[in-house]
Amino acid sequence: MNKVVAFFKRTVVDSFNVSMTLYKVMIPTIIVVKIFQEFGGVVWFSSLISPLMDAVGLPSEMGIVWATAMLINIYSSLVVLINLDVPMTVAQASILSSLILLAHSMPIETGLAKKSGISIWWTLLVRVGGAYLLGWILNQLYMATDALQQPANMVWQPSGTADPSLLNWALTQVQNLVLVFVIINVLIFTLNVLKVIGVEKLIGKALSPFLRLLGISKEATNLTLIGITLGLSYGGGLLINEAQKGHIAPRDIFTAITLLGLLHSLIEDTLLMLVIGADFNTIFWGRLLFALVLVGIISRAAKLLDGGSYEKYFYRSVAN
Repeated sequence: MNKVVAFFKRTVVDSFNVSMTLYKVMIPTIIVVKIFQEFGGVVWFSSLISPLMDAVGLPSEMGIVWATAMLINIYSSLVVLINLDVPMTVAQASILSSLILLAHSMPIETGLAKKSGISIWWTLLVRVGGAYLLGWILNQLYMATDALQQPANMVWQPSGTADPSLLNWALTQVQNLVLVFVIINVLIFTLNVLKVIGVEKLIGKALSPFLRLLGISKEATNLTLIGITLGLSYGGGLLINEAQKGHIAPRDIFTAITLLGLLHSLIEDTLLMLVIGADFNTIFWGRLLFALVLVGIISRAAKLLDGGSYEKYFYRSVAN
């Protein structure tokens, strides 16, 4: 009984802490986006980025959603998405989710990669370019097969009138923020349950052979698996520590961090994207396959370069 009470207490405390941290970013974001929207900024930005969104089969308004995810975080991008209230198909929700999952929180996560010795330009190229490449591939696949064209069933639906007053808009945002807290509670509860029943360990064991094929050493494999299941901040932080101590070769750090940029928080972020009606197979298995294949190609190509060129353009040792 004490373990059960402790379990629920930990879930609530974690949810509160996560929510408070996110609110500090989300509330200013909501206000800025509202001002941006009132002055026609959304229309202007949408028209500017429209060609890029058209190529991956998304409404032009989704450009600002992805930009918010890249510059801030996933939760803030979902708030923007809800406020735009643009209907999507399951295919479009899956493509948007894939873009967001591969390229989000770039200022923070690019900084983490840099501390491990990976160049900023490489992180941006792989994550933003990789996200867009995956979006394009998915769009071509969906158009060729006419798959997932039914309306996306978004769990988090916008509330309020079509053209609310400022007061109604503010009340709607309060409702959305409360819903964020509820979603985070459910998400963290689910994650804790998955930890207890050993799903994370199961995923780790399943992926371990593939990481070895990518050329990631045994020393780096366990830390990479932590990042894949728990998040880049966890796995990346541990890898940075080992890189600074010189315990793991720079090339292994490079391959591991490159993979983590494309494939981290595999459980949490996947569950979060299901809220907007994305297809599970696309955002879980599709993302997993794409990341492993792309990093496999990068790893093999890197071996064709001599150590000096490789280190000059892609990474540097940060060992003390």
